[in-house]
Amino acid sequence: MEQLLDILVFSVRDGFVQVSAFVALTVLVFSYIQYRSDGRIIRFLEQNQRLQPVAGGLLGLVPGCGGAIVAMPLYVRGTISFGTVVATLCATAGDSAFVILAVAPEAAIWAYGLAFVSGVLFGYMVDAWGLGVDRVDRAITKVGGPACQTSSVASGEPSVPPGDIPSRPDPPSAPFSADEGASMTPMERVSHIAHIVWWVVAAFALYAGVQYLILGAPEVELAFGLSFSGIFTVAGLVGTTLSFFLYFVGRRFIGQGESERIREDFTSSYDTFLHTALETSMVTVWVIAAYLIYEYSMVVFGLDIRTLSEAAGLLAPLAGALLGLVPGCGPQIVFTGIYAEGGIPFSALVGNAISQDGDALFPLMAIDMKAAIIATIYTTVPAIVVSFLLFYLWPFADYGFGVLK
Repeated sequence: MEQLLDILVFSVRDGFVQVSAFVALTVLVFSYIQYRSDGRIIRFLEQNQRLQPVAGGLLGLVPGCGGAIVAMPLYVRGTISFGTVVATLCATAGDSAFVILAVAPEAAIWAYGLAFVSGVLFGYMVDAWGLGVDRVDRAITKVGGPACQTSSVASGEPSVPPGDIPSRPDPPSAPFSADEGASMTPMERVSHIAHIVWWVVAAFALYAGVQYLILGAPEVELAFGLSFSGIFTVAGLVGTTLSFFLYFVGRRFIGQGESERIREDFTSSYDTFLHTALETSMVTVWVIAAYLIYEYSMVVFGLDIRTLSEAAGLLAPLAGALLGLVPGCGPQIVFTGIYAEGGIPFSALVGNAISQDGDALFPLMAIDMKAAIIATIYTTVPAIVVSFLLFYLWPFADYGFGVLK
C-alpha cells in the first residue's frame, strides 16, 4: 500500500513539472503569436493545405510535446488534415528528446531528422490515398458489419467551416475591471484567481523542470522548502491540483480553453494566458492518468522495459516501434536511457522516435478517441519500415552510435 501511495504522489508531482510546465510554455508562445498576428497563422494553414504535413512535422520536432499538442485541436477544428496529424505525431520528439540530445546529440539529430522526413512523406501518403478515419470505418463496415457512426471531426471533415466557430457566451477577458468584476459570480472569481495562481506555480515548475534537465534527470526526493527538491515538489503537487480544478470545475465558469474550441484570435493578453492554462490543464489530467496506468502496470504485472528490450535481440527495431504505441513519454524516456547505456541498437531508437506520440495524443484522445487510435497505429507503420531498413542497410550505426564518451 505504501508503494502504491508513493507512485500516486510522485506521479502527480512529476507530471506537472516534467511535462505540463513545458507544454504551457509552448502553447503560450503559439497562442501569443496568434494574438499578435490576429490569427494569420491558422488562416495561412487553411489556405495552404499542401504545406500542412511539413508544418505539422516542424511542430512535432519541438523538443517535448508542446508543439504537437498545439496541432491536435487544429485537426478537430478542421484546419489541418488527418495526414498532417500523422506527420506531426511521427515527428514528435517527446520528452525523451531532452535525454537523447544531452547524451547522444548526433544520434538525436539523425533519429529525429529521419522521423521528420518519414512522417511528412507518410502524412502526404495518408492524405493522397484518402486514409482518413471515414475510410477505415467503411472498411470495417464491409468486413464486420456496421461501424460506429463517424462524426464530421473523425472523418477528417471540419466540424464547422474553417473560421466559423459556433458562438458561445464569452467570459470576460480582463476579469478585474470594476464593472466586470462586480457582475461576476463567486465561482467565476475563484476560477480566475485559481488561473492566476496556476501561472505563478507554472513559472516555478518551469524553473524546476529546467534545473531537472540540467542536472541530468536525477531522482528527486519528496521535500518541502526553498531547495530544488522543495520547489520541485510543491510546484508539482500544487500545479496538478490547480490543473484538476481548472479542468473539472473552473472551465465551466471561465471556459474558453477547451481543445475542441481552438481559437483563431484572442481578445487580450489575459485571454491568451487563460486559454493556455485551460488547454494545459486538460493535458495535465491525461498525463497524470497515463503516468499512473504505466507505473501501476509496472508494479502489478512485474514488467521491466529494460529487460524486455535487451531480450528482444534482432527484434529490437520492432520492439522500439511497438513501444511507441504506448501514449505518454515515460516508457520512451526509459527506452532512450537504455540506448544511451548501449542496450539497444540505433535502429530501435529511430523506430521508437517515429512511432512514439508522447503526450500529444492525449488531447486527441480526449476529443476523438477513434481518430487517436487510428493515428497512433498509422505512425507505427513507417516506424517499423524505417527501423528495419536501418538495421539491415546501415550497420555501422549500431549500438552506441553518437553517444558521448
